[in-house]
Amino acid sequence: MNNPIAYTKPSITELEIRYVTEAVTNGWGASCYEYIERLEHQFSSYLGVNYAVATSSCTGALHLGLAAAGIGPGDEVIIADSNWIASVAPVVHLGATPVFVDILEDSWCLDPSAVEGAITANTKAIIAVHLYGNLCQMSELKLLADKYNLLLIEDAAEALGSEYHGKKAGSMSDFGVFSFHGTKTMTTGEGGMFVTNNSQLYEKVLTLSNHGRKRGQQKQFWPDELGFKYKMSNIQAALGCAQLERINEIIKRKRDILHQYKKTLAHYSEITLNPEPTGTVNSAWMPTAVFSAESGITREKLQQAFTAENIDARVFFWPLSHLPMFAQPNESSVSWSICNRAINLPSYFDMTEADIQRVVSVIERTMLG
Repeated sequence: MNNPIAYTKPSITELEIRYVTEAVTNGWGASCYEYIERLEHQFSSYLGVNYAVATSSCTGALHLGLAAAGIGPGDEVIIADSNWIASVAPVVHLGATPVFVDILEDSWCLDPSAVEGAITANTKAIIAVHLYGNLCQMSELKLLADKYNLLLIEDAAEALGSEYHGKKAGSMSDFGVFSFHGTKTMTTGEGGMFVTNNSQLYEKVLTLSNHGRKRGQQKQFWPDELGFKYKMSNIQAALGCAQLERINEIIKRKRDILHQYKKTLAHYSEITLNPEPTGTVNSAWMPTAVFSAESGITREKLQQAFTAENIDARVFFWPLSHLPMFAQPNESSVSWSICNRAINLPSYFDMTEADIQRVVSVIERTMLG
């Protein structure tokens, strides 16, 4: 059998090993927050925002942001149907009601017209998830948020480095969240980041993330309110600092892989890969091939073909509305249609040209029947 090709894995160099070793050796006691503070400062500078709070996960960052903004029972939060469960779970945990709307055929992200059609008197927020590195139509969503006085949130877990008309994903809303899971462009193993330009929201999240202890509180073991435990460790942050210093190199390689896929598959009109509209930059976290309905290519056929070649390609996200905890299926939706005829393609820093050609060959053989 051929050597396995993973769908994604991190790029770890001597720099990451050196920083983590230093944190393990010396990052205790009075130094236990040094890499965390460094990562938060460097990340906010990279993104062009005022504040950043490192967290144990992107899900935790989203939970903190929603809680700090007062989202709770009776509130409705609009989100695209095509998403991973992590983007909606905090909404449910806070007692609010998720409202699933359809996606656009070309970007696989929120359809702004569907968003406006779903707004009610109970709507409090829109979560714009930049799927697979693709960007939501932030100008249209910002207009809707302003028109209806709604909170606009960016889940940029999959879009670190993507840019929308000169602004980085995660920096264009009331707050943004990022993931540093081991599969993401930049990793801390597990981990995430909350970002905002709102000083009040920042202070609230900072308090909630550390058991409700306000910054500057002098009493030991004195929480000022009931909070959470969503802090990142100093060791994880050390890894993140090294990754962030290499972020442009890592993103360039991810983009090169996507462009190679696009180049070699360009003659197949039945295949669409991650878009990059004028004025945007797609950081290409997860190259994804969507096959036309007319092609007859299905998720199952693709999975079987890739498995046979020892290649770990992953399926497109199932619509959230079809999951058993929600069970509100709409089988005429774009979300449902696309997930049945799409596949995530392998993409990682050390992937070789031969690896890419193996992936392409599977697609070509599948297209030929």
